[in-house]
Formats: sequence, C-alpha cells, structure tokens
Amino acid sequence: MRTRALRHPSFATGAVLVLLLVAMAALSLVWSPYPPAEIDVPNKFAPPSATHWLGTDSLGRDIASQLLVGTQNSIAVGVIAVGIGLVAGVAFGCLAAARGRWLDEAVMRAADFTFAFPALLTAIMLTAIYGPGLVTSIVAIGIFNVPVFARVARAQAQSVWTREYVLAARTAGKGALRITLDHVLPNIAGALIVQATISFATAILAEAALSYLGLGTQPPQPSWGRMLGEAQTQMFQAPMLAVYPGVAIALAVLGLNLLGDGLRDLLDPRLARSR
Repeated sequence: MRTRALRHPSFATGAVLVLLLVAMAALSLVWSPYPPAEIDVPNKFAPPSATHWLGTDSLGRDIASQLLVGTQNSIAVGVIAVGIGLVAGVAFGCLAAARGRWLDEAVMRAADFTFAFPALLTAIMLTAIYGPGLVTSIVAIGIFNVPVFARVARAQAQSVWTREYVLAARTAGKGALRITLDHVLPNIAGALIVQATISFATAILAEAALSYLGLGTQPPQPSWGRMLGEAQTQMFQAPMLAVYPGVAIALAVLGLNLLGDGLRDLLDPRLARSR
C-alpha cells in the first residue's frame, strides 16, 4: 500500500502540498517573521527584500507573516466545519439507510432543503443575527457539509446492507446499531475519507470567500480571503498583494483535491486489483 501510494502521482503531489500547509500552520504557532497585525506605515508597499520576504501591504504589515499565520484559520475552518458535517451527516445517513421507509425519505428531504441554503447564504443569515466572525463561517460551512456527508453515507451504507455478511448478522440477531458499528461504518470509511478531503478543500475556499466579503475572519486576525479583499483597491499600485494569497488558496485547494483523488484510487479495491 505504501509503495502504491508513493508511486501514485496525484496522491504524492497532494500529500506534499497538504503537508506543506500543515507545516506552515504548525510553524506559525511558534514563530513568524513579524507580528502579522503590526503596522509600519513608513514602510508601506515595501518590495520583497531580506527584511520583508514578500514585501508589505498598504499599512506596512508583513505579507509573509500574514500568509503564514493565516494558514491557521484555513485549517481550523476546514477541520471543524468538516468535522461537523462528518459527524452529523454520517449519523443521519446511516440512520436513513438502516431504517429506510419514511425515515429515509424524511432525512433526504431535509438534506434537499438544506442544499437550498448554501454556505454563503447561511453565513449572511447568521451574520445578521450574531455578527460576522470566524465562528459564523465555521457554523455556516459545517451546516452545508451535513447533507453532503449524509448523502454519501446513505448511498454507501445502503449497498453494504444488501451484502451477505450483513444478512447473516441480522439472522444471528444483531440489531441495526450493532450492524452499523461493526459492518457498515468500517466498509464505508474509505468513501467518507475521500469526501472529507474534498470537503476540506471546499471549506477553505468558502472561508476565503466569506472573509473576502467581510463575513468571515475579522481584523486584526489574518485571513487569506480578507487579504484578497484588501488588495483589490491596490491592484494597479501593488498587484502582488493579490497574487500571494491567491496562490496560497489555489495551492491548498489543489493539494487537497489531488489528495482526495489519490485516496479514492488507493482505497477502491477494484482499482487496487487492476494495478
């Protein structure tokens, strides 16, 4: 398995990019070139140099420090929002597959209703009630992820429930909960892991969009999306201010998508036998 993973181009490339993302977040917890919110107006729009590796913005804040510390927000939103969707969505999906009939229909119709409110619209509604912030972004993205995981879990679980070993377990007197824990969840874990990596990438992109619109992370906490929003007024004066966070978002999303594609190939037993 390890040899196949290292030889898989999508998995290997995605793993490198994701490990780089995690390393940046871990490094920013203990060190950054400058405090990311430190203002130095006399040195605003400074070009890249040994002092400021990527230059400074319109307030003299160090761009490299903001990018480094902003990684924390992206990972935090991804982990928590995907975690909310994974836990709640898998529970609803497995419940629908196990019980069927009217409960299955109710869960799926609730998922359809939730899909009518994308993360952006949910964030706007939550912002109107609780105000903008990182927590608002996490909750909005997490709510949107619930029906995604519910549909994946339901579809995968329904196929497992028709297998011979599950029928044998039911004949032996096992209940639905025990069958779900012993047989269903282990067999759908691969599909859920792949979906989690894809949803992680979507969460990072959604957080950047919300911060760009002023609904997500608030100053002075750095955010890649807010860096893009602030850079749009200096596009002709300092275009690189938009390039740096844009490249960071693109590489993070690309890495997670490649990792998800690689995991899908590696965890699919049919593809494993063909290689």
